[in-house]
Order: sequence, then C-alpha cells, then structure tokens
Amino acid sequence: MHDKTRLLAQAIMACPSITPDDAGCMEIIREHLEPLGFKFEFINRNGVTNLWARRGTAKPLFVFAGHTDVVPTGPLDQWTSPPFSPEIRDGMLYGRGAADMKSSIAAALTATEAFVTANPEHSGSIAFLLTSDEEGDATDGTVAVVEALKARGETLDYCIIGEPTSVDCLGDMVKNGRRGSLSGKLTVKGIQCHIAYPHLGKNPIHLAAPAIAELAATEWDQGNEYFPPTTWQISNIHGGTGATNVIPGAVEIKFNFRFSTASTVEGLQTRLKSILDKHELDYDIDWTLGARPFLTGRGPLADASIEAIRSVCGIETELSTTGGTSDGRFIAEICSQMIEIGPVNATSHKIDESIAVDALPKLSSIYQKILEKLLRP
Repeated sequence: MHDKTRLLAQAIMACPSITPDDAGCMEIIREHLEPLGFKFEFINRNGVTNLWARRGTAKPLFVFAGHTDVVPTGPLDQWTSPPFSPEIRDGMLYGRGAADMKSSIAAALTATEAFVTANPEHSGSIAFLLTSDEEGDATDGTVAVVEALKARGETLDYCIIGEPTSVDCLGDMVKNGRRGSLSGKLTVKGIQCHIAYPHLGKNPIHLAAPAIAELAATEWDQGNEYFPPTTWQISNIHGGTGATNVIPGAVEIKFNFRFSTASTVEGLQTRLKSILDKHELDYDIDWTLGARPFLTGRGPLADASIEAIRSVCGIETELSTTGGTSDGRFIAEICSQMIEIGPVNATSHKIDESIAVDALPKLSSIYQKILEKLLRP
C-alpha cells in the first residue's frame, strides 16, 4: 500500500494538467475508485473537468476535495528533471504537482481503498470532489459542483482538502479556516486643470490622502482565537495623464481586505464608506468579494485530525488560518466541518517542486485514521 501511494502519485503527476486541462488525471482516479463501489458524476462546465464520486447514501458524508490542475511549469531548462516525468532523487519525488496537490489525491485514494477494504460496511458515505480549475480562474470548478449539490439539497458533514499546509515537516500545521478576501476599486473624483493654476481645479490625490491615512491606521477588528486581525492594504494607485503639468481629474485606488470571522462583508463596507464620507470625498466604489472567511473549531473532524497526526507523525499539529484562499471558500457553503491537511508547502509552484517520498505513506495513513475515527461501523 505504501508503494501504491507513490506509484499512483507518479501516474497522476505524469499527466500534464496545466490549468484548466485535466489531461487524463480524472480517468486514473475513476479507474481506482470504481472497484470500490463509487458512483460517478462529471459536472463539467466551460471545458473544466469536475468529478463528484460517491460511495453510499447515508449520513454522515465524508468528502476528500482537491484539484488535478497545476500551475505552468516555468522555464523547462531550469528543471533538473522534466516536470511531468516524476523522478526520485535523494529521497524526494520531483515533478509539477508533487506538493500541490497530486500527492494528496493519491494518498486520499489509497487511504480510501485501505479503509473500505477493511470496513466494507462502514457507516456513512465517502465522496471525492475534484476539479481541474483551482489554479486558474476558479469560476467553473469546485463552485460548479457546489452549486449542483446545493440545488438538490446535498450537504457535506466532513471535508478534507489536500492542500499543502505543512511548514517544516508533514503534519506540523493544518488549516482549519481561511480568511475572507474583499477587494475594491475606489475612484475619487476631482477637477482636472493646469498644474500652474491649482485654484481652478481639485486634486483628487491630495483630497484622498487624509482618508487613505485614516484607512491604513484603522483597527478593523482584533481577530479571534484562530484568526489574526483583519487587514486593509492598497495594491495599486493610478492617477494623472502622464504629463507633469496636469492635475488629474480622478485617482483610482485598488485595495483589499483580508478579513476574519470577527468582521462581516457588510460591516467592512459600511465602515470604509463612513470614513470616505467623513472626508467629504466624491467617489465611486466597485466591490469584488473573492471569498468569505470560514472556520472549523474543535469538534469531531479537528479532533480526529489532531489524533491521526499525533499517531502517524508523533507530533502535535498547529491549527492555523494563515495563508491565502483555497476552494474551501466554496465548499464552506455546504459543509459544517472542513480541514486542509497536506504536505510541506515550501516548493509549491516552484521549479523542481517536490515531496519527501516517506511523506506519501504517512499522509495516506493520516487520512485513513481520520476515516476510521469518523466512519468505522
């Protein structure tokens, strides 16, 4: 079984599935799950391959979620070995997707096989929710499956996402939540004029500066047990015609909130607009909600994950909500408990992406022990 996880990871890694192309990964996965009694549904959209595979109909429903697509390779001549020809060197398995996240998919498959073989009459159901559109626009992937499941009233009880969450060694950190992402494009209006006659115009950059300073200094919340405080950051400012003798008629400011469950989208929007109004600015804002925050506190899934990592790796894991967004932002709409558990993240998206070979059977064992804790009859 240990070699099976490695061989399966190598087979999936050999598929050149640069987002949003699945490149045959799902077929390998289907061939592995079909003998275990899974039923398959492909919920494809706009050229994106999405798989919903389920074994059983009872509750609770335990789901492994993830993505088969990978980021582009970058310059091929900088790779020590071809990115889609997985190679083992000095105890490491190299190739695109090794860390993010084809190894996790392989580990979930072999963990499920071992668990179902030992417990054919297990309680509840097991499912896989996989997409080829996570590293790209993420508009036709997991979100499409979640929409389909919501439409027919299906909900998930437990979900493990195999994103690379570990820092120094397998299992030292897992993600039990993610911050939300709320972006805005603020346009502050002024009056364009010749720079030598400023009394004839209104400089929107000057007008916006005090409000920007206040926004940057604002404490939006204090976070909570699992989340750091919400942050507000400017990413881009553009104003002017390019000429040095023209006061611009408007300035465009792009910004982003990374926010915790201690704040709401509506609350952040209201507070920001109140600051702009206090400074009597003439402005427009276009908002984009990239993700709402989600959090799984201590409970059956978190406790099972902590115990499994302790048993397999001999360490105490850290529950963390750091980092960017993941497809968990979509799944959270229909899932009450969700944890991200995966390999060391250090080489994700890099040249010579890799995973320690001995981490593969350990990750499979972690997943299997979580299944045993939650679904054993």
